[in-house]
Amino acid sequence: MFQSFFPKPRVFFPSVAVWIAVAVALWYTYGKTLGVDLGFPEAAAGATPIIGLGYFTTPAFIWFYIYCGVFTASFTAFWAIFAPHKYLWWSVAGSAFIVFLDYYNVQTSVVINYWQRPFWDAFQQALSGKPIPAGEFYHQISVFSQIAFVSVGVSVVTRFFTSHYVFRWRMAMNDYYVSRWPEVRSIEGAAQRVQEDTMRFAMIVEELGISLVDSLLTLLAFLPVLAALSGSVKSLPIVGVIPEPLVFAAILWSLFGTVLLAAAGMKLPNLAFRNQRVEAAYRKELVYGEDDGARADPITVAELFENVRKRYFTYYFHYVYFNVFRYMYSQADNVFVFLIMIPTVVAAKITFGIFNQIVSAFGQVSGSFQYLVQSWSTIIELLSIQKRLKAFEAAFEGRTLAGIEKEPEPVAIPGAKP
Repeated sequence: MFQSFFPKPRVFFPSVAVWIAVAVALWYTYGKTLGVDLGFPEAAAGATPIIGLGYFTTPAFIWFYIYCGVFTASFTAFWAIFAPHKYLWWSVAGSAFIVFLDYYNVQTSVVINYWQRPFWDAFQQALSGKPIPAGEFYHQISVFSQIAFVSVGVSVVTRFFTSHYVFRWRMAMNDYYVSRWPEVRSIEGAAQRVQEDTMRFAMIVEELGISLVDSLLTLLAFLPVLAALSGSVKSLPIVGVIPEPLVFAAILWSLFGTVLLAAAGMKLPNLAFRNQRVEAAYRKELVYGEDDGARADPITVAELFENVRKRYFTYYFHYVYFNVFRYMYSQADNVFVFLIMIPTVVAAKITFGIFNQIVSAFGQVSGSFQYLVQSWSTIIELLSIQKRLKAFEAAFEGRTLAGIEKEPEPVAIPGAKP
């Protein structure tokens, strides 16, 4: 799954983590200062954020682009020399480009968050009877439209490039498995592994990968925003006065939801894996029956489908309590931010613009922390596919299977009643 697309995966992925850690450490110790020395000054402390497209072309932003570009190019060059790979430019440089596009798009959300304060404050003043020129609202809507237009454009490019990126990953897996076809053709469900599972793996990786990168970058972008907004909120219900109350509440609430749903859905990946196995056995018998009249007789097919029914009904049962916790948490999440804002609202300590800015930033941060909560169903499917591909690779690479992967394929039981 990975060695077909990434160079030396066991070394590559740890090197990515080390490279990022070094880049971040150098940025906060010497990088920013170096940028100032080179003529890329930062905004003054406490300065009002730029609202509009000018936010993306400040000297500090331009220096950040250059800094990231240098580190990405040097990392890609290192792997091109150390371990040349057919898909190097897609797996290394392509991954970095996707991260950059997603980071840029997250920043558009940050600018929109800044935009909310002056817009909703003017809205509040107009409703309270203070004269506000209509042109002010038209101007604010125009600024929002410009930012939204950029966001739409970047999102479209990101999705287009990511789709090609993930299909290249599928191509790499397909090339790798097909090159071993003489060895794998006799393995149970080989054709399905090469065609269907690689396709589903690629599609789910695209969905989850974009969501994961977006969550991490959103978290990095909005945590400082939420921390700054915490200055407007002095206390939380029950907890009282604490430092950075909004950040504390977002982390605690998201951690609670993640642990809750991870515990509730603990059994689901293995159950989904077993579902795929009985489906494969059922499909295999039907395929054999297309060419051999002695195969796929009604009794055998009924027995195999009974295996499918039993597995799926067990799966549905365990999904019931998982969904109970998931939907209850989802509904509570809709009002949680309003609940913690009650002391501040009743004390009239903030304006309507700041309130909307807090709600937006809190939603972004808590949503990022809730990545597992929001994606758990898809993760379950990915884990089950990963188990099947792992078992498939182990079969022709001579590796030992572990745990559930050792279970024999389900077969029809002679004489069993459907």
